[in-house]
Amino acid sequence: MDNKIILDQFNEIERKVASLLDVNKSLEATNLELKNKISGLEGGLQAKIEAEEEYAKERDMIRSRIDGLLVKLEESAGV
Repeated sequence: MDNKIILDQFNEIERKVASLLDVNKSLEATNLELKNKISGLEGGLQAKIEAEEEYAKERDMIRSRIDGLLVKLEESAGV
């Protein structure tokens, strides 16, 4: 084989490797962005879950108090 052909093949390989490294760097940046987005969404979801649990506790407490008041009303009405 001719030296020029070998050098051309090495140059082509170097160009392809450089291109692959650029693609890899871009994908790593995209991956990091997506991981950060997932983390933010998970944090938001956790906050909503906690708010929903707090709402359920308050709702149960209110129901309990209303039931207690209804019992008192029934007792005072003699029902």
